[in-house]
Amino acid sequence: MADLPIITDAAAPLPDGEASLAAVRRQADNCRACPLWEHATQTVFGEGPAHAAVMLVGEQPGDQEDVAGRPFVGPAGRILDRALAAAGIDRDDVFVTNAVKHFKFLQRGKRRIHSKPNASEIRACRPWLARERRLVRPRAVAAMGATAVLGVFGEAMPIAKNRGRLIELEPEGVAIVTVHPSFLLRLLPDKARQDEEFAALVRDLGLLRPFLAHAA
Repeated sequence: MADLPIITDAAAPLPDGEASLAAVRRQADNCRACPLWEHATQTVFGEGPAHAAVMLVGEQPGDQEDVAGRPFVGPAGRILDRALAAAGIDRDDVFVTNAVKHFKFLQRGKRRIHSKPNASEIRACRPWLARERRLVRPRAVAAMGATAVLGVFGEAMPIAKNRGRLIELEPEGVAIVTVHPSFLLRLLPDKARQDEEFAALVRDLGLLRPFLAHAA
């Protein structure tokens, strides 16, 4: 099959009318909109129900996600799974993705150390996230971490000031902002602080549960 053209306009129609996640995923595999593709193993696209009521947006793939080609399968993903379960949400019911689709890292010997995407890299990936939102049409979106907030809203927003409430999200729906699960990993060995932040993450994710219940 011939390569699909790269879509830079999130509102443009898909070729041959293939308005599907599978078509967009194939396009994203060939994305060269920023330099991150050169060293990443592969594009890591979102996954989950095609018309999920809730979409979770993380920051970028980590080392294990880059190898597996799936979002949130590493240590941060395990924390997310625990937090979702504690909030009464089944991960299989939500669409999980990242604001940036390629792993950005620094090579340190055999290790690949996570490196924060810059604003231009986040902007370059926004059309893919916009595509996912247009096709899935979630009623609620969770932006987890500063990179995700910038990817979802197009502007920076302080998480501490805005978490714990529903925020109107254009063109339709609502969003919440919260920390990225990997933030909790950085809190060790302060177990008390980690437990406190985990409880706050569970409370934030709990705001999404009514949207799933309504959809069911």
